[in-house]
Amino acid sequence: MSGVPGPLVLIEPHAHQGGGHHQHALTALAATGTCLVVAPAGLSEELGPLARSGAQIAAGQDGAAARFLLAAARAAERVSATGRRAFASRRWPRPIRRLPHQVTLLARCLTEATCLRTARRRAPRAAAVVILSASEALHGLAAVLGGFPHLRFVHELVTTEDRPVRWLGRLARRGEKQVVALYPSAAVRDRITAAFPRLPGQVRAFAVDDGRRLTEAERDGGRTAFAIPHDATAVCVVGGWWPYKDIATIDAALARLTTPLHVLVCGTPLDDAVLARWHQLPRVRLHTVPGPVADQVLRLVYGASDASLVARHPGVGKESGLVMDAARLGVPLLLSEHDPELTARLADQPWVRSFPAGDADPSPRCWTSSRPRFQPGRGLRRMK
Repeated sequence: MSGVPGPLVLIEPHAHQGGGHHQHALTALAATGTCLVVAPAGLSEELGPLARSGAQIAAGQDGAAARFLLAAARAAERVSATGRRAFASRRWPRPIRRLPHQVTLLARCLTEATCLRTARRRAPRAAAVVILSASEALHGLAAVLGGFPHLRFVHELVTTEDRPVRWLGRLARRGEKQVVALYPSAAVRDRITAAFPRLPGQVRAFAVDDGRRLTEAERDGGRTAFAIPHDATAVCVVGGWWPYKDIATIDAALARLTTPLHVLVCGTPLDDAVLARWHQLPRVRLHTVPGPVADQVLRLVYGASDASLVARHPGVGKESGLVMDAARLGVPLLLSEHDPELTARLADQPWVRSFPAGDADPSPRCWTSSRPRFQPGRGLRRMK
């Protein structure tokens, strides 16, 4: 029995937060075999299927080292939150305003180390250890403090290391040899590699195709739930309206519509002023579903829609869980050409229609053309 490998260890520091394709990926991966899920702050209510999947769940920490690291992480989170409130004003110099975010990087590193220590105690002979939502910094320090080689999926680069954090990273640079970073796109890889040239890494799609395409019953149920006639055209705008989302282009395009269009908006945060303006547009029928929402509700939103609309600012190269959702669920996609690599990958897909990023002129004609009937083929490559 000594040669039998241990379970696959899946670490999700944000498992207590609701919504998102990260939680879907965690649930789908945990269902593929013997797994240990490490969730330092517990599971959200939406991850009920994960709790019933038979996977081992390690909520919190295990062992004296993990308890110490988690206490330090929570102390750092409190310092960061206090600092963000104290230095929120732009009258402070930029290095001062960045300090709380540097503390956040340290807090995330300590949380990851807590999870690795817990995994080391629960599954010392793990087949593989993967941090599904890893920090963009202090990779080597997380490995050294955690004491466990691992894969870490870095989804985006939100902030970079300033001098104090960079010094910590250099002290633990040897730990980078125990890590392989995974990136959802070449753009994210290039940005991380520029900051961490010694960190091994590969580009891998984060999506997990569980084969659960939308059914005709879900499509009919979605139309019924939102009172959308079956012969009407509908698009959905899913996800929070973050700065990289190009809501202004959608706003301008909707104002130029010449035929009726149902628009389903689902997510958080949203801009109430923009939504109020859309309500007043003569050819827009607006349906809002503030998020985060359970997976069943999200499937109804997608099921009611002829296509998912994804618009981002030119040059945004981060991953798109919305594109992954479209491929996974079998939903046609209307996509801005904000990322040349993504545009090239999807250029020959019959279920995708694209429009120039930041250009509202062609969008209305694209959105209200004859209802698309095409379905994705294999979708994005499954994460191994």
